[in-house]
Amino acid sequence: MPLTNRTDIRTGRLATVRLGPNQDLVEGLQQAAAELGFERALVRSGLGSLNDAVIENAEGRTKVLQGPAVEILTLSGEIALADDAASVGVSGVVGETTGAVWAGRFTPGRNLICVTAEIVIEEIIESAEQHAA
Repeated sequence: MPLTNRTDIRTGRLATVRLGPNQDLVEGLQQAAAELGFERALVRSGLGSLNDAVIENAEGRTKVLQGPAVEILTLSGEIALADDAASVGVSGVVGETTGAVWAGRFTPGRNLICVTAEIVIEEIIESAEQHAA
């Protein structure tokens, strides 16, 4: 039997965030979470378009996808805001205008929204103890 770990969390409020033209995807989500009063949040899903996309793949290599209108197909991630630092990790799948599909972590400050992006975030209100199974 495989070894698995489970972490129980409690979630709270759910919000739909709409980002507009030339707002950065990662920085916009961080700002939205702060405005909503979410100290921690999960990025549950999202779609939209980017002017260009800059993502980092699993091997740590950066991929630049030229737009306009690189389509966001899926999004997931976590936002953690603290008094002295913030940690925002957003990953997803994007489609190029050529039809090629790429996945990776979005580089903060380098993924500007083209027309619009709509993202669902959910507040994390408590992390419980971890369980090994």
